[in-house]
Amino acid sequence: MSSESICHKCNEVITHRIITALGKTWHPEHFACKDCQQPIEEATFNIHEGEPVCSKCFLKNYSGKCHGCKQPILERTIKALGQTWHEQCFCCDGPCRKPLVGSSFYEREGKAYCKNDFEQLFAARCAGCTKPITENAIVALDAKWHRECFKCKKCANPITAATFTVEENKPVCTECTA
Repeated sequence: MSSESICHKCNEVITHRIITALGKTWHPEHFACKDCQQPIEEATFNIHEGEPVCSKCFLKNYSGKCHGCKQPILERTIKALGQTWHEQCFCCDGPCRKPLVGSSFYEREGKAYCKNDFEQLFAARCAGCTKPITENAIVALDAKWHRECFKCKKCANPITAATFTVEENKPVCTECTA
């Protein structure tokens, strides 16, 4: 049983300097990029299909481009909306521009929005208070209302009955109608 190291590329015994990487051994001159065949002398290298790749070839051949800034992605990647992003580039498309990494988001026409901006920009508006409706709504008088905003025009009490009357396109409860 021999303890000799065999070069992964040339299958010959390594007698002097040795490079050990990816669970294999190489002569230093044989530890080369799988694409350009140039020896990899950098302290760090990339891996593609289990083989070493120099940084230049990795950028050119395998690195995805960020949908946000269009630059190569060399670190952690975000996959969202069918695109690839740098973590710092995946941000709300609304006015806040907050990063969306690690949080839920809403999509509209291929753009991502935080909850607050999405509601402010796209949610239906209450006919009573004009604020976004994000929960259940009452639909009446050709409009949507928050449950608590659907109030009698005269007494300002919430209208909970199925019947009411209308004055100047505002609801009036049955007690105030009588």
